[in-house]
Amino acid sequence: MLNELSHHLRVEPYPYQREGIAYGLDKKRLIIGDEPGLGKTLQSIGIVDTAGAYPCIVICPSSLKINWQREFEKFTGKSALVLDNAVRTTWPYLLRMGIHQVAVVNYESLRKYFVWDIKAPSGGSFRLKDVVFCPQIKMFKSVIIDESHRVKDPSAQQTIFTKGIATGKEYVILLSGTPVVNRPQDLVAQLSIMGRLQEFGGRSGFMADYCTDPKNKEAKPAVPLSVLSNQLYANCMVRREKAKVLPQLPDKTRVDIYVDVSNAPEYNLAAADLAEYLRRYTECTDFEIRRKMRMEALVRFMTLRQLATLGKVAQAVDFIRTFLSNGKKLIVFCSLHEVVDALAKAFPGSVTVTGRDSAAGKQASVDAFQNNPGTMLIICSIKAAGVGLTLTASSNVAFVELPWTYADCCQCEDRAHRIGQRDNVTCYYLLGRGTIDHTIYSLIHQKKSIAAEIMNSDDDIPTDEMYFDELVSSFLNPG
Repeated sequence: MLNELSHHLRVEPYPYQREGIAYGLDKKRLIIGDEPGLGKTLQSIGIVDTAGAYPCIVICPSSLKINWQREFEKFTGKSALVLDNAVRTTWPYLLRMGIHQVAVVNYESLRKYFVWDIKAPSGGSFRLKDVVFCPQIKMFKSVIIDESHRVKDPSAQQTIFTKGIATGKEYVILLSGTPVVNRPQDLVAQLSIMGRLQEFGGRSGFMADYCTDPKNKEAKPAVPLSVLSNQLYANCMVRREKAKVLPQLPDKTRVDIYVDVSNAPEYNLAAADLAEYLRRYTECTDFEIRRKMRMEALVRFMTLRQLATLGKVAQAVDFIRTFLSNGKKLIVFCSLHEVVDALAKAFPGSVTVTGRDSAAGKQASVDAFQNNPGTMLIICSIKAAGVGLTLTASSNVAFVELPWTYADCCQCEDRAHRIGQRDNVTCYYLLGRGTIDHTIYSLIHQKKSIAAEIMNSDDDIPTDEMYFDELVSSFLNPG
């Protein structure tokens, strides 16, 4: 089937991804359980697009909504609609008319967009039969459920809503690097959402065969878990590890993840103010005045950059929490103290390497991250940790804040991508949608050949005049 796979994707999948797409087209209702960084998104899109199973609905964490929208459009050319208040009542019409082929929604908003009523005591528990869904959910031919371990609790509202939306769909694709978080029973709700639980004996049969009393740690399941594993792989699950498909992968993969900023009004006001100031700067012909205006513009650029970063904190927390739920360690880079403190507060078990940490403290953090299985997250300052450190305990790096140059990006990425690393390194860049992040990110990739000497080592501001002028031009003329 692999050699016969004919797709219309705008990129050519790796061989193992083609296998995943072919498997999904055959099974239709399945879990793609590949490790993070192996392209579960591309494979699920490939299944839906090759099958022509539109309209499609994607249910995902909040921080990944825009990423799903962009990936569908990048890989297929199909238009994806992120559900928000602006389209709360019109989304069915937009999909029915073919203006969009995909709807993207986060777990927390399922009730808002798809549930008409819940016929159960107010505030009390309810079951699927108590939920009245809007009839428009019938238009969807496929459902993609990202980070599906979020719906492992059968009694949780999000699980019930997800099950109702998925019921009756031809293609139901669950994505999770850890479909089994702690216990075999984590699979019960996911199998039910796929409409496959009866193939495993139903809930009672599954629990009797594969689950044990959590109070009895010595007990073994009635049926060996290897039997469950074989049945899953045969019927409805595909899973690959980075190490197994490493020859097919590049040494390093970059993933751009666009997120909405929480301070958009404040940011937009500052951006408009800077744009007006830069227009005056570009029109100025007096050298001395222009020099002074340039220094002021640099300060305003830094302020705008900080606003963009602070606006991403909530979504960064969501992204990090989502990633860590896959059971993989993560290296996070940023610069602002406020961001470091916010992330450290959100993840109390994390360690830090920043300019405020002593040499001994930095080394202790590195040792804990490298050697302690329980230390899953290290939060690093771009300046303090960008060189010299070895952090090969993880093959995943995330940037909440951008360096100014491509060279600095590489130096940070190479804390993981160095001798001792056995896996492909995946680098996630969290970019604020509609912010200066896009301008900076585009510019540093255009200027790969420019050395780090264009940097001011004290202020972390690009002082090279040509670089500055291009930054101004890119900001005033985005795209």
